[in-house]
Amino acid sequence: MGIYLSTPKTEKFSEDGENVKVRYGLSSMQGWRATMEDAHAAITDLDASTSFFGVYDGHGGKVVAKFCAKYLHQQVLKHEAYLHGDIGTSVQKAFFRMDEMMRGQRGWRELAALGDRLNKFTGMIEGLIWSPRNGDGNGNTDDWAFEEGPHSDFPGPTSGSTACVAIIRENQVIVANAGDSRCVISRKGQAYNLSRDHKPDLEIERERILKAGGFIHAGRVNGSLNLARAIGDMEFKQNKFLPAEKQVVTADPDINIVELCDDDDFIVLACDGVWDCMSSQQLVDFIHEQLNSESKLSAICERVLDRCLAPTAGGEGCDNMTMILVQLKKPILSGASPRDEPSASPGDEPSASPGDELSALSEKLPASDEVNAESKPAECGSSS
Repeated sequence: MGIYLSTPKTEKFSEDGENVKVRYGLSSMQGWRATMEDAHAAITDLDASTSFFGVYDGHGGKVVAKFCAKYLHQQVLKHEAYLHGDIGTSVQKAFFRMDEMMRGQRGWRELAALGDRLNKFTGMIEGLIWSPRNGDGNGNTDDWAFEEGPHSDFPGPTSGSTACVAIIRENQVIVANAGDSRCVISRKGQAYNLSRDHKPDLEIERERILKAGGFIHAGRVNGSLNLARAIGDMEFKQNKFLPAEKQVVTADPDINIVELCDDDDFIVLACDGVWDCMSSQQLVDFIHEQLNSESKLSAICERVLDRCLAPTAGGEGCDNMTMILVQLKKPILSGASPRDEPSASPGDEPSASPGDELSALSEKLPASDEVNAESKPAECGSSS
C-alpha cells in the first residue's frame, strides 16, 4: 500500500564559485495508516543564497504538520535575526511562533481551512500528501493580527507535529529539530546524526517534563505522547508559570550548525517511519548503493520507502513516511555524475578519529546504538 509524491529538482545557489550546489528529490508514502499526516517543504529559493528543507510528522491529525509546512519557513525569513545572518536564532523563534500563530480566532480559522477534505479550487481530496508550492509566499507574510470572533480564546490545537528542518546557505547547514524526525549527513560514506530524537526517556527531557508537572509512563509523556518536543499539543503547554521552553512538551528545537566540505555527499531528512526500519548508517549505505545506478533522487527515495514498507498491516513499516534527499556538490565537482562518486560499504570506517576537532558550532549530540551513527562529523580538510 503506497501513495507517492516525487518532485526531483536541480538547483544551484550562485555562479561565484563559493557556494554549495544542491540537487534534491523527495517522496512520501501513506503506508498502512488510514490517513496521511506528514507534510514537507522544499524551498530552494528561500532567498538568493539559501535553501530550506523540512519534514513535519503530524500526530492526532494532519493540520499542525500542514500549518508548519505552509508558514514555518516564512517566519524564519520574517525574524529580524535572519536579516543579520543569525539563522539559528531566527529558526528557533519560528518554531515557537508556530504555537503562537495557531492560537486565537486567526489560528482556529487557518487550521480549520487546512483541515478541509475537499480543496475548493481544484476539487481534489486534500491531506493524502501535501506541500506548499515551491517558494510559495516567500517574503510576503503578514503580521498575523488579532481577530475578534467566537474562537478568540482558542488555546491552540490538541494535535501536534514534529519539525526537522535543514537550511543550507553558502557552505553551512543549519539544522533545527523538535521531535523524532531526523536529519543525517553522509561524509565519505559515514553517517552522522545532525539531530537528536527527543524521546521522553532522555535525561534532559525527563528532567524538564517532571519539573513542569508532567510524568512519564510506558515511555510516553503523561502516558499518551511518545515525544518530548513538538509543535502544537497545547494540552501539554498549560503551565502559566513557565516559559515556552520549559513546558511539559516544548517546541524548542535543538540547533546544530555544521560547516560543509568536499567530503560531504548528501543530507537526508526523514520522519520516524523511516528510522523505525533503518538505522542512520544503513540508510546512508543504501543510498550510496543506489547512486551507483540511479541518478533520479526521488526514485531513490521511493526505493527506500518501498524497502521500509511492511508487507501487511501491523508492526514496523506501517507508519506514514516522508523523506527528502539533498545531494551536495561543490562547484569544482559540479561536472561529476552521481555514479562517479565513491560508494561506501557497511564496513567502511570514518576517516577522522574521534579526537579530531568537530566542525559543528553547537553542543555535541550523543550517538545512539539504535541509530548506529556518529554524533557529529569531524572537521574535514586541513585544520585552521
